[in-house]
Amino acid sequence: MKHWLPFIMAAVAGALMAVQGTFNSILSKIIGLLEGTFVVHLIGTLAAGLIMLIMGNGHFSKAAQVPWYSWLGGLIGVIIIIGVAVSIPKLGVGMATTAIIAAQLLTAYLIDHFGWFGMEPIEFNFWKAVGIILIVTGAKILLH
Repeated sequence: MKHWLPFIMAAVAGALMAVQGTFNSILSKIIGLLEGTFVVHLIGTLAAGLIMLIMGNGHFSKAAQVPWYSWLGGLIGVIIIIGVAVSIPKLGVGMATTAIIAAQLLTAYLIDHFGWFGMEPIEFNFWKAVGIILIVTGAKILLH
């Protein structure tokens, strides 16, 4: 595999999403859904700010060049945290993560294929379709 490091990083991020969802669910159950979402984003903002101060080399001066929809990541993050925190206690970590991954993959391949949001289009082929069918079938089996 030519891109093993990014693949490993993506796999670690995926594993951490299940852990984060579990932690967010516990936090929200105890202090409240919106309060937990706020705390998660506050701690994330502080952590990102610290990392930026130590390692950052970006250019805030180019902010006006960013497409308007790219600014929606924070809002989407709030919706994701609320969705995960609500679904995990009712479905369990495995079932909720199965639904999340299936929907995430379907959306990702649509973005890739159509080149939405300025992404370089990546051809959707027979084998990707087979993979999606297998994942969706597996998700359906896991959810029942």
